[in-house]
Amino acid sequence: QVRLVESGGGLVQPGGSLRLSCAASGSIFSANVMGWYRQAPGKQRELVATISSGGSTNYGDAVKGRFTISRDNAKNTVYLQMNSLKSEDTAVYYCGYAPSGARFSWGQGTQVTVSS
Repeated sequence: QVRLVESGGGLVQPGGSLRLSCAASGSIFSANVMGWYRQAPGKQRELVATISSGGSTNYGDAVKGRFTISRDNAKNTVYLQMNSLKSEDTAVYYCGYAPSGARFSWGQGTQVTVSS
């Protein structure tokens, strides 16, 4: 069982920045993938970014060049630095964790609202 605790969401103006954090605890496998997905009202959940325990990253097309994912393996924590935020980035952001080859477990989500 893995517990994921997200933090850092909130309200920001267009063009602004936010940093999300997600700490994992419990039965953590050394080889794993952590990342962020998001879901806006009326839309399907979509990939934001993932990062493996070895440091390999993958980004959704909508955020490439604006968002950066990183992690601290010693703390089992993943971060998402979001810059140049747009109104279309407004969504609930979910942290995910998956041992290699397994399905994701999800956190409860944190709301990000980009509005003037």
